[in-house]
Amino acid sequence: MAAPAHQNVTRAVHRHRHLSKQGLLERAFTFAFRGLVYAQIWEDPAVDMEALAITPDSHVVTIASGGCNVLSYLTADPAKITAVDLNTAHIALNKLKLMAARTLPDHAAFHRFFAQADSKENIAAYRDIVAPHLDEATRRYWEGRDLIGRRRIGGFARGIYKHGLLGRFIGAAHLLARVHGVDLRRMLAATSRAEQREIFEREVAPIFDRAFVRWLTSQPASLFGLGIPPAQFEALAGDARMDVVLKARLEKLACDFDLKDNYFAVQAFGRGYDGGEGPLPPYLQAANHDAVRARADRVDVRHANFTDFLREQPDASADRYILLDAQDWMDDEQLNALWAQITRTARPGARVLFRTAGEPSILPGRVVDAVLDRWAYQAEASLDYTARDRSAIYGGVHLYVLKDAL
Repeated sequence: MAAPAHQNVTRAVHRHRHLSKQGLLERAFTFAFRGLVYAQIWEDPAVDMEALAITPDSHVVTIASGGCNVLSYLTADPAKITAVDLNTAHIALNKLKLMAARTLPDHAAFHRFFAQADSKENIAAYRDIVAPHLDEATRRYWEGRDLIGRRRIGGFARGIYKHGLLGRFIGAAHLLARVHGVDLRRMLAATSRAEQREIFEREVAPIFDRAFVRWLTSQPASLFGLGIPPAQFEALAGDARMDVVLKARLEKLACDFDLKDNYFAVQAFGRGYDGGEGPLPPYLQAANHDAVRARADRVDVRHANFTDFLREQPDASADRYILLDAQDWMDDEQLNALWAQITRTARPGARVLFRTAGEPSILPGRVVDAVLDRWAYQAEASLDYTARDRSAIYGGVHLYVLKDAL
């Protein structure tokens, strides 16, 4: 599966000739994307679950990514979740989280593994409790070695959230800030929203005024660590300079939400979950552990393309679809193929949720009217979800509802 899956990523990203500037950037991105990208998914599951209105008979189909939201959706009690992804590492991480939820003895052990994620006890727990129940491919991934020869499972003894493409990107951002005399961890010392804004404006915002930072952020490769391919870089920037866009998104993350309730900000400014004592995604919260554990077997993890998976499903077989920001990667042909399958497989009352780097929905004028006219765009609700998405990095959170249900 690994080679065909990588070919799917290649088809989604590669749009220019090999030796052109854009072509080289696209191929550099797909090379970087082959390993672990997101140890933590960067979309707000609280917003997702409100928008999706999951019910006990819902079949949720979602891109897996780091798995945090897949497990968090279990707290809404859906009948079934199918999690698909093209990235081998993400598949292995999802399967590890699900099996750990089912086999570790209690919430304390689960919390130590994925909230603290920096204890040698986690390696023993993996070896003695979790690994015997994993499929061969997942064990082979975690017991295999990274580029410098360390076993990948060892990341859970060294702070897994400092690893992966996103973890290294955040680490590089901290290093860049320190070069300019700023410690980004200072944000976490704030005790109020007013103090958060004061620290941001005094210490963090001026970094974006530096000539080197302006130049660096204008390079598409600088954002590969956010999982942003060259085409999405253009959508994110729009008509503005990239440093201005990034400063505004970081300001929202730093200032628009109480840091005591925003684990995305704690990850960005602290490179972890504050030793597991700070805010946590729903699947790691003690109050939800029993539900996650009891429902973990409702998740089916597939190493597959989203459209290809739907193509194999019967008519009217799913009703909640989460596309993350994957459509930003797609050309018109891919978008139309995807939405044709979503529409065919959608049950009455179906909902589709996705995010975009830019602010507007990317579907009008690209998806054919015969398909898009079947769906009602929830414009007012989408603006509200965008404003309340604590991850703060997206320009838009968009909800479409099948018109038959209206």
